[in-house]
Amino acid sequence: MRQFLLHGITTKAVPSIVMAQLFEVAEDWELPAEARGEGSTGYPMRPRHRVNVPRKKGERATDREIVALFLAARNARDRFIVLLLGRAGLRPGGAAGLRREDMHFMPDSTPLGCPKQRSHLHTLRRDNANGAWAKRQPEVAPGRWKPVDHLVVQAYDQYVLERTALPHGLVSDFVLVNLFAAPLGAPMTADAITELLGRLSMRAGLERNVTPRMLRRAMGSSLSDAGAGLDEVSVLLDHARLASSEPYLTPAADRLRSAVEAVPSPRELEGPR
Repeated sequence: MRQFLLHGITTKAVPSIVMAQLFEVAEDWELPAEARGEGSTGYPMRPRHRVNVPRKKGERATDREIVALFLAARNARDRFIVLLLGRAGLRPGGAAGLRREDMHFMPDSTPLGCPKQRSHLHTLRRDNANGAWAKRQPEVAPGRWKPVDHLVVQAYDQYVLERTALPHGLVSDFVLVNLFAAPLGAPMTADAITELLGRLSMRAGLERNVTPRMLRRAMGSSLSDAGAGLDEVSVLLDHARLASSEPYLTPAADRLRSAVEAVPSPRELEGPR
């Protein structure tokens, strides 16, 4: 709406007095050149009205649901996808964009030219044929890396064995490919991963459809339950700001009770020793 009124001001269709109702003097970088005037001082005009949209805490997938999805999977690839999203916290686009060269599941990756130690994977922002797109690529870390645990590594090893046994298994350099449905050997899309979770939810008899975001929230909450700080959760979930990680933190009920029980009693209430 602001841009519409600014256009009206520059074309003289709207009185210029409206400008003062929309903006306060700050800096003029948000204004079009026509609205700055010839004598612009470089101080921006900051919008007076902003809509604050509160971040809502969404639902997290429970451990029971993650196990149910894992058990409902009928092949190693699908089991690996469940763990990739639920224990590594990847978005569907980041998972679909993984290449085999990004999987550094060895104690030492220096032979691959990577200084990071122990098992991890890299999420790079590429122009992928399947339309997969890593959401964020920090300038300071062009090769974003993410540590993974032994469950993810074991699931990947089983998937590789399953994949290499098929004639079309190694056609593509993408990690996640179509193994049992056409087009065989083609990379999976982010939408296909989301649809897979929907099918697994139904097959497992869950009362709700578990989405990739619910698995990411489970990852963030599990990290917090295990004692990880907000800064660590933010980095592991690839968030640009700490505040972006807050909606993903949904403490487990037993953690809330443990937090209360960990508070020491005041000395005067303990009674004589």
